[in-house]
Amino acid sequence: MFGGGGMNPRKMKQMMKQMGIDVEDIDAERVVIETADGDLVFDGAQVTKMDAQGQETYQIVGSPNQVDDAGVSGGDAADPALDEGDEDAGDDEGIPEEDIALVAQQAGVSKADAREALEAANGEPARAISNLQ
Repeated sequence: MFGGGGMNPRKMKQMMKQMGIDVEDIDAERVVIETADGDLVFDGAQVTKMDAQGQETYQIVGSPNQVDDAGVSGGDAADPALDEGDEDAGDDEGIPEEDIALVAQQAGVSKADAREALEAANGEPARAISNLQ
């Protein structure tokens, strides 16, 4: 949700509640953002809804596939640097491509480094991100 800088997540929620911010995780299976250049499709993304004084904000964490009239082009359209070392991504030891992209994006590393961190963390994205930071 937020980069709390090591703050206890429960304390963070209490502070947000005091400021009038309600946070809710949404169990989304798929998120589609339609643009003039094509659609961004997030499969299995983590979605959080924040309501601050009546203003709703949605946060999507995940890597989209870009879909246009010609079909699907893989990768993260917002950050082409995440495609470094992308050969046979996600095939190693059954680690999902979405997890590799998430770790790469959150930790600011290449997909190859993210894959190695996930392998070392037994496929747990949160632990892999923590180990990389």
